[in-house]
Amino acid sequence: MSEPQPPTQEQLDAYIRTRLALAGFDLALLPEQPDPETGVPTRSQVLASLRSFVASTPGAIAGWSPAGRTPEYAQQASPPLLYPSITETWTGKAGE
Repeated sequence: MSEPQPPTQEQLDAYIRTRLALAGFDLALLPEQPDPETGVPTRSQVLASLRSFVASTPGAIAGWSPAGRTPEYAQQASPPLLYPSITETWTGKAGE
């Protein structure tokens, strides 16, 4: 099985523009030229910053797991409270 290829700059830009549009943010509202008076970032600055973030950070986040001697112990020591169904099962509230 071959390793996945990192996305190109154009692919990252398309992904970022799509995610911003889905969030209701119009990148076209940002200025094209820097404005030292307001300090608002330009479109290219925002894209460069988000491109750097998307290319590096999500992989690190996806690879994170809580510390523990075994995966089972790590789940017990750091319960995933973002998933209330699991917490409810542990506390006995699931069958009510």
